[in-house]
Amino acid sequence: MMNLEIVRENEEIDSDRVGFDLSAPSGRPLHDCFDSFRSVNIIALVINEYHLLEYLYGLQFIRTIEGILKESLQTAIAPINDKTKSVLDILTMVNGEYLILFPNPPEKAVNLPDEAYALKTGIQNEINKKAIQLTGQKIELGAGYAVVINCDDRQKRKRSYLKALNDARCLGRRNLDINELKVAHQFREILDTGQIRAHYQPIFDMVSGRIMGWEALSRGPEGTSFHSPLMLFDLAEQLGLIFALEKVCREKAISRLGRISHEEKLFLNIHPRTVVDPSFSPGKTLELITRVGLTPENVVFEITERHSIKDFALFHQTIDHYRSQGFKVALDDMGTGYSGLSNIAELRPDFIKIDMSLVRGIDRNPTKRALLETFITFADKIGSKIIAEGIETKAEASSLIDIGTHFGQGFYLGTPQYPKSELNFNMEEIRLINMESLGRLTCSVPIGQLTEIAEPIEQTAPVRSAQIAFEKDRTRASIVVAAQGKPLGLIMDYHLGRKLSGLYGVPLYYNRPISLIMDPNPLIVDKVTPLEQVAKMAMSRDKLKTYDDIIVTQNELLHGIVSVQKILDHLAKVNIEMAKGTNPLSGLPGNVAIERELENRLKQDQPFALIYADLDNFKVYNDTYGFKKGDQIILLTAKILDWAGKRHGHRDDFLAHIGGDDFVLITSPDSAERICLGIVRLFKRLSSGCYNASDQERGWIRAKGRDGQYREFPLVSISLAIVDCCGKCTLVDIGERSAEVKKYAKSKPGNCFVRDRRAPLGTKETATSGVNKAGLEALKNL
Repeated sequence: MMNLEIVRENEEIDSDRVGFDLSAPSGRPLHDCFDSFRSVNIIALVINEYHLLEYLYGLQFIRTIEGILKESLQTAIAPINDKTKSVLDILTMVNGEYLILFPNPPEKAVNLPDEAYALKTGIQNEINKKAIQLTGQKIELGAGYAVVINCDDRQKRKRSYLKALNDARCLGRRNLDINELKVAHQFREILDTGQIRAHYQPIFDMVSGRIMGWEALSRGPEGTSFHSPLMLFDLAEQLGLIFALEKVCREKAISRLGRISHEEKLFLNIHPRTVVDPSFSPGKTLELITRVGLTPENVVFEITERHSIKDFALFHQTIDHYRSQGFKVALDDMGTGYSGLSNIAELRPDFIKIDMSLVRGIDRNPTKRALLETFITFADKIGSKIIAEGIETKAEASSLIDIGTHFGQGFYLGTPQYPKSELNFNMEEIRLINMESLGRLTCSVPIGQLTEIAEPIEQTAPVRSAQIAFEKDRTRASIVVAAQGKPLGLIMDYHLGRKLSGLYGVPLYYNRPISLIMDPNPLIVDKVTPLEQVAKMAMSRDKLKTYDDIIVTQNELLHGIVSVQKILDHLAKVNIEMAKGTNPLSGLPGNVAIERELENRLKQDQPFALIYADLDNFKVYNDTYGFKKGDQIILLTAKILDWAGKRHGHRDDFLAHIGGDDFVLITSPDSAERICLGIVRLFKRLSSGCYNASDQERGWIRAKGRDGQYREFPLVSISLAIVDCCGKCTLVDIGERSAEVKKYAKSKPGNCFVRDRRAPLGTKETATSGVNKAGLEALKNL
C-alpha cells in the first residue's frame, strides 16, 4: 500500500511541488506505470464525515471500519482486474480516502461511472454490517472517478495524473448523480418488465421442527449485479423507487408461493416509509392474496428496524388499521437499528426477528445469550414471538433451542429456494442436554478425548497480540495464557472485545501485558476427568463464564482446550443413544431393552436363565491405566459374552449392557453353564493382555483403594451369577435374586461363575417377597 499526501480541493497544482508521492510499489513513478496504455481509469472512495465519526465513536471504531473497507476493496477489485489484467495496488490516503488505478483495456472500454457505483455499493454494505452493529447508524461512502489520457511528454503526463487523482477525490466528496448512470436505466428496465424472482426461506418452530412460515426474498436477473438484493434495494432507495420495487416483489412473492395451510405464514418485507405512503393500500394486497387462496391471517408484513420512522403516531395508526383486517406484523433486524424497546412495546409486533449479528457465535458468547434471553422474556410479556435469523451452525441452533427461542431461520436450517421447501427439521438431533439429565448419564469418556490443541501466549505478551490472533482465525474463541507450559489464565474473544470497545479501552490496554485482562481463574481439569463431571463443573460456574472454554492439563501442563458446546454435543449423543435403549460405549441394548425383554419372557411363561456378569477390581484398573484402557476392557468383555452366547447358546438369546462393567445375558437354563464356562476360560486368557509385562508377571498391581490407602490388588477377573426363572415373578424378584447371587460370586477369588441352586423364581417353593433363611443357606453351599 502507498500513503499519499492530499492535494486540497481547489488548490493549484504546482509542477515544482508535487502533492502526491507518485511512486508505485516497485519504486517506478506512478505516471510511468501505464505509459503503454492510451488511458487510465481512477476510482476514488471516500468515507463521508470521517472526522465526525472519529470524534463520536473513537479511533478504534475508525480503524475497524477502515480494516473492513480495505479487505472488501481487495475482494471487490478482483472482477475489475479480470477485465483489465492489470490493477495497481490500492492507494491509501489520509482521512478515509482510497484510490484505485487501472488501465482501460484496448478491446473494450470500462463503464467507469457504473464500476465506481457498484464498487461503492458493495463495500458500503459490508461496512454497514459492522457499523450498525456497533453504533446503530449507517456510514455513507462517496464515489468519484476520473480518466487520465496519456501523452508522450512525461511532465504533462505527471500533471495529468495529479489533476485526475484530485478530480476523482473531489467528485467522491460531492458523490455521484446516480440518475445519469447506466445502472439506473438497467434498474428501471428490470422494474418495468417485472424481472424479479421470489425465493422462499423456511422459518421453523424450534420445539417441534415444523415449518411455521416462509420469508419471501427477492432476486434480480441472474448474471447481473441486481441478483444481489442489497444492490437491488439500495439503488431503489437512492432513486426514490423503493415503493415501486416492493410492489413488484410483493406481487411476485404472493403469486409464486403455492398452497399453504391456514396456520402457515408468508413474510413480506416492507420499508417503514412504504407503510405510511398514501399510494400503499392493503386493499390491493388483499385482492391479490384472495385470488391465490390466501387470507390476511397468512400474511405477515415484515418491517425492518434499520430505517428510521419519522412519524410514529401515523405509523402506529396505519399498522393498527392493517391489523384490524387480519394482517400480522413482524419487526425485522431487532437490536441493530433505530427503534427502542418502548416503541416496540407500543407497536406490539406479532413477531420480533433478532438480527444475525446477535445470533452469530451465541453458543460461546454469554453476553449475547443473556441479551437474547431478555428479549424472549420481553416478547412473552407483550405477546410476541421471537424469530432468530441467520442461524448458520449446529452449535448456534442448539443454544437457541436451549434458551427457549420460539422460531428460527438460517442457512443451517434451510436455504432460500423456489419452489419452497416443505421439509420439517429434526430438532431432537441438535437439542442440548439439560442439567437434570447430566446426573443420570453414565459416560466414561475422559475429557482428554475431546481436547483440541491450544497455542498459548506468554503472560507478558501485549494485549494487541491476542487481538491479532483472534483476527487471523475468526473461528478461534479463546487463548490460553501460560508460563513454561503451565496455564495461568484464559482470554475469551468476547471478553477482549468488551475490554477494548470501551471509550479508553485501546489506549488503556492495547500495549499492556495480557495478564492484566485475562481471567486468572478459568476452569482447569486433568485430561482423565470424566466428561459428565466436567460438564457439571462448567455449568455451575458464574453465569457470565458458563460457556467459556475449559483448559485441559496433563501433569499440570497444558494439554489442550475444549469448548462447552463440544462437551454438550457429545453428551447429547449419549443421551440420544440411551433414549434409544442402547449403551453408547458397547452399542448393546441397555436398561430399557432389558426390562422389555424380561417382561416378554415372563408373559410367555417359559423357563429361562439370567446370567449377570460383573468385573472384579475394575475401578482399580481404570484408575491406574486410565479411562481409555478401561473402555477397552469393557469392550473386550462385551465381545467375549457375545462370542460365548453365539457359540454355546441359542439364536434367541439376549445380551445387554446395564452400564459400566455390568452385563446381562438371557438364555435357556440348559445352556447357561456352558456359556459361563466359555466366558471364564476366554476372559482369563485374554484379559492378561490388558496389563503391562511387569504386572502380568506379578499377577497383581499396587494402587490406591477406596479408603485412600495403597495396597496390592489382584488383576481384573469376571464374576458370573446364574439365576433361573420359571413361571410368574416380578422384575423386582429377579433383580433382588440376581444381586444376591452376584454378591456371592464376587466373594470368590479369580474368574468364576455360580448358579443359584434354590428353587427357580416363579415356582411354588419361592416367595415373591424376599429370600428365606433356608434359601440363604442353600446359596452358601453353592
